Amino acid sequence: MDDQTRTELEAAAFRTLRAHLMEKRPEVQNIDLMNLAGFCRNCLSRWYQEAADARGIEMSKEEAREIFYGMPYDDWKAQQQTEANADQQAAFRTSFAENVGKPE
Repeated sequence: MDDQTRTELEAAAFRTLRAHLMEKRPEVQNIDLMNLAGFCRNCLSRWYQEAADARGIEMSKEEAREIFYGMPYDDWKAQQQTEANADQQAAFRTSFAENVGKPE
């Protein structure tokens, strides 16, 4: 397979993953994704931002999140996310540290 085709297939897979998380399963909480899989929607938006930065395209965290979420992150969060319980928060701290680094 040539590089262009591979890149197009990878981009299509990313778009499908985004659509699945945003349209088909918006009720799945980011904290549960992070705790179970080691990544969440915010990670995907951060990876998008990092890819832009690697290509010399300046993009803030908020801009990347708005591109990924299709709206300001705070709006999506208010519409879709619920308050995390103590067990979820404890698991998140561990998962975040293992998969991302020190929490912000």
